[in-house]
Amino acid sequence: QVQLVESGGGLVQAGGSLRLSCAASGRTFSTYAMGWFRQAPGKEREFVAAISSSGGTTNYADSVKGRFIISRDNAKNTVYLQMNSLKTEDTAVYYCARYVTPYYSRYSPPPYWGQGTQVTVSS
Repeated sequence: QVQLVESGGGLVQAGGSLRLSCAASGRTFSTYAMGWFRQAPGKEREFVAAISSSGGTTNYADSVKGRFIISRDNAKNTVYLQMNSLKTEDTAVYYCARYVTPYYSRYSPPPYWGQGTQVTVSS
């Protein structure tokens, strides 16, 4: 059973930074791609970023490109999302997800999800 636990959310002013973490259970963490998604109030959940199993390939939504950085530490079974230059429109619940392939694919949505962590950006 895969368990994903996010942490690091909170309240930050626009222009500030936050670092989210997602700790995963199991011994197969390094086999699969990981991703971050977010859902703002009244909106559908959207893709934010993904990272391949080795960490060598990353993908970002256009809205966060240049501001967010996804990384992973396979020795710690943890994936991170460094969020810089935050904007009020980044306010959302952020979810960690695990894919069943080593690389991200928009056609293969991840089946495993964490419970989410709230990020609120104030103006």
